[in-house]
This record gives sequence, structure tokens and C-alpha cells, in this order.
Amino acid sequence: MMEQNWPPAVEFDADLFRQIAATRADILARIASAAQGVGREPQSIRLTAVSKTQVPARIAAALAAGQRIFGENRVQEAITRWRGTRESLPDLHLRLIGPLQSNKLAEAMALFDAIETLDRPKLARLIADSALKTGRMPEIFVQINIGEEVQKAGIPPGEADAFIAACRGEYGLNIAGLMAIPPVDSAPIPFFVRLREIAARNGIEHLSMGMSGDFVSAIACGATLVRVGSGLFGTRV
Repeated sequence: MMEQNWPPAVEFDADLFRQIAATRADILARIASAAQGVGREPQSIRLTAVSKTQVPARIAAALAAGQRIFGENRVQEAITRWRGTRESLPDLHLRLIGPLQSNKLAEAMALFDAIETLDRPKLARLIADSALKTGRMPEIFVQINIGEEVQKAGIPPGEADAFIAACRGEYGLNIAGLMAIPPVDSAPIPFFVRLREIAARNGIEHLSMGMSGDFVSAIACGATLVRVGSGLFGTRV
């Protein structure tokens, strides 16, 4: 357990800590079991706790339980929540898993350790320019609109190879991984497999796929990061 609460103004809730610690332990056990079931090392898969809109007490409990990787959807919310915590939490790892607007780029590049939602050439150019100016480059994932849904952001699968090549060649970006969210009304495995195939063709190691309801299937298909929100914290309040 952490010796000091986060943030300091949040009163430590022992019952909430026990609840979230037990849930996290169960999720990690399921991750390990899923990995071993397909001959993978459990340590090769990281758990991202999706902290968007969660109240500080729940996040403090997750931190006390040992969780250090968090996914945020909105840059401004993440700034409000996490700015100023690096000294007290040097192993904190923040991932942007929501859309990134150009006018929030500088703040995102300064705060996040990873940006999982690169989805257009303009953003690739701005990321490259920012890294050149500041010397700071988060881990970059390309978001793939794996179900080709009109309401979702991301590069269409048929354009992924060319976009990844442009990111590497034209913009000089090191693409560390791919991220996708399958359609909610479809079986996820075919979409996970398709994302894995795109990654393999392009020599990309990491796959951020799988959420609370389907991360076991995602691991079987090669996920290296799974994003769990309600499955860890419970229903948002």
C-alpha cells in the first residue's frame, strides 16, 4: 500500500481500497491465465486503468493497490487530475486513449507518456514538429478504425500500411503500436486478428486492444496492452 494518499486532499477509504485491490488482482490473474493459455508471458501484457471521469477516491485506491498505468480520454481532464504528480509518483505512466485535437497537442506532448490516437497526417506532422522543438517524444500508437465505422476516428484498415509508412518516412516518427476499438455489436475476435495482421505486416510490436468485456479474447489475439475501466473501478459516478 502507498504510504501517502493521492491526491493529498482525498481521505483514504480502506473499504474502497480493498475492493479495488481485489478487483485488480483478479484482472491481473485473468490476464496471466489468458497469456499462459496461448503460450505468452504474462509480463508482456500491461494493464491500462481507464480513469476518465472517475472520482479521485477510486483513483487513489487504485494507486494504493499498485496500479501505475492510466488511460485518459480528455487532455484537460488529465491535466487537472495528474499535473504535479511526477515527483511523488515517478513511476506513473499516462496514456492518451481519446481523440487529440491540434490545439491540445502541446499540453498532451508534455503530459503523456504515450499517445494512442494518432489518426491523421496533420497530427503526425504536428507531433514530429513538437518533438523536434522540445526534445520530448511520447510513445506513439496509430489508431485504426478497425470496423470502418463512420462515427469513430482512426485510419481505415485499407490505408493503414501507407499511413504508417508516411509516419515513419515523411514525419520521422517511431510507431510503437496500434490501437483499435471493435464495433460494440459484433464479435471482437475478427477485428483483433485484423489489427494483429496490420501490425505484423508493418513490423509493429504493440497492440492496444481489448477492454473490460473482451480483454481475454484480445490477449489471445496478441494484445500487449488492455484498457480496463468499469471492470476495475465500477460504474462511473
